[in-house]
Amino acid sequence: MQGYWGKRTVALIIDAIFITLLMWALTAILYPLIAFTNLYYILNFWFILWGFLTLAYFVYMEGKWSTTLGKGLLKLKVQAIQEDMNYQKALMRNLSKFLWLPLLVDVAIGFKGAKANKQRYLDDFANTRIVLLE
Repeated sequence: MQGYWGKRTVALIIDAIFITLLMWALTAILYPLIAFTNLYYILNFWFILWGFLTLAYFVYMEGKWSTTLGKGLLKLKVQAIQEDMNYQKALMRNLSKFLWLPLLVDVAIGFKGAKANKQRYLDDFANTRIVLLE
C-alpha cells in the first residue's frame, strides 16, 4: 500500500509540473497583450485561473482517457466502480484539486477513513478508485 500512495504522489507531482508549464506558456503568450493594454491587474486573478486550469486538466484527462500524464507514466488508472468513467465522475472526484488545501483535507479524510482501500474521500463520493495496471 505504501508504494501505491507513493506512485499517486509522484503522479500528482508530474501533473503539477505539466500544469505549471502550461501556465508559464499562457503567461508568455498573454503578457505582451497585458502589457500593451496596461491591464496588469488581471495578473491578480492568475491564481484563480491556475485553479480552473488544474480542474479542467484533471476532468478532461480522466473523463476522456481515465488517466492523466502522471498517472499514465506510473501505470495508474481511474476506474468507476459501477459504470464507465465519465466527465461527471471526473469532476466530482477532482473538485478538491481546484486549490491544494482542499486536496490535503480530502486525502487526510480518506486516509484516516475506516475503509480498507484508503481512497481519497471524493473517490468514495464519486464511486471511483485508482487501480495499478501491471
